[in-house]
Amino acid sequence: MNDSSWGAPPQAGYWGPTDQGHGHGQDPVPGHGHAHSPGHGYVRGAAPAGPAYDAHDAPQTRPMPIVPDVADYGGNQDDDRGAAPLSGSPVRNETNPEPMPHAAEPAPKPQKKSAGRDLSAAIGVGVGLGAVIVASLFVVKAVFVGVIAVAVVVGLWELTRRLEERKGIRAPLVPLALGGAAMVVAGYVRGAEGAWVAMALTALAVLVWRMTEPPENYLRDVTAGVFAVFYVPFLATFVALMLTADDGAQRVLTFLLLTVVSDTGAYAVGWRFGRHKLAPRISPGKTREGLLGAVSFAMVVGALCMQFLIDDGAWWQGLVLGLAVAVSATLGDLGESMIKRDLGIKDMGTLLPGHGGIMDRLDSLLPTAPVVWLLLVLFVGSG
Repeated sequence: MNDSSWGAPPQAGYWGPTDQGHGHGQDPVPGHGHAHSPGHGYVRGAAPAGPAYDAHDAPQTRPMPIVPDVADYGGNQDDDRGAAPLSGSPVRNETNPEPMPHAAEPAPKPQKKSAGRDLSAAIGVGVGLGAVIVASLFVVKAVFVGVIAVAVVVGLWELTRRLEERKGIRAPLVPLALGGAAMVVAGYVRGAEGAWVAMALTALAVLVWRMTEPPENYLRDVTAGVFAVFYVPFLATFVALMLTADDGAQRVLTFLLLTVVSDTGAYAVGWRFGRHKLAPRISPGKTREGLLGAVSFAMVVGALCMQFLIDDGAWWQGLVLGLAVAVSATLGDLGESMIKRDLGIKDMGTLLPGHGGIMDRLDSLLPTAPVVWLLLVLFVGSG
């Protein structure tokens, strides 16, 4: 039965109840009551209860009429007197008082399952970003370090803006942006020790910078600032650490391919076959079937990458690496979904059509970077 049949008011020519109609302990209201045939306390032309009438003043809501399952609506849906009569009911008008048969409308066609985003824009932006990243990665490594630094600064800007807009948290952006870029460069130039030192100095700068403002909410703001230091630039620094190896470009490419393939496998399999929710309270769109797709895709591509891209790599190591990437990428995506749900937003930004913001693309990359760096060091060394 169509949901819109609930409470559908009668039209002109409808057989409505008289004052002697059946009720439920209250005075009957014209146009209300159970459906009966003419001659049982009902009269023609009873005023309908629709948008143009004071239906809200009625003492009770009219119960749902019992109609055949094949019934549908017909007539003029724009009639300001309320919903049109059910198909199969006689339709009258002022020029022709006799009932006129009305053909039932065809059943609506089932809608195709929507992907939820502008796929053409998403694919175009993704291909463009991929071309820029690959070109900078294999031409001059220093240029790619600059790409990482720019992504970190934009991501910090998006995160701090959303925190201020939705929660009133004012994490200082200037020391975060400068320190975040410095952390990436220090990781590439001085290794892990340089990244740790730059992170400590950035956190200290956040505490000092916030002292220039009133002390109210100081602890809240600096806590959010230190969290931002760890969440965005520190995790991104592991990409720069991968790049320092002799085969650094291949390691970074493996990291990017595995993360993208994991997301793509989860999306494709989950959209087509997803039935069981993975974490409905965090991200209702994610399914267990999608997670299996992410694991399968990432393990296959991981085996190929370790066998043909990484020096001294083995295919079985790629299976382990792919499994780890699928898990970390999914957890990273769920982690940012928690942040966005807490903030009450869908996307972190609007910079990338079809994707959202930079942070909406970094959500699975950031936590995956240290995982890939560590496993590659264990499997084939630091290079």
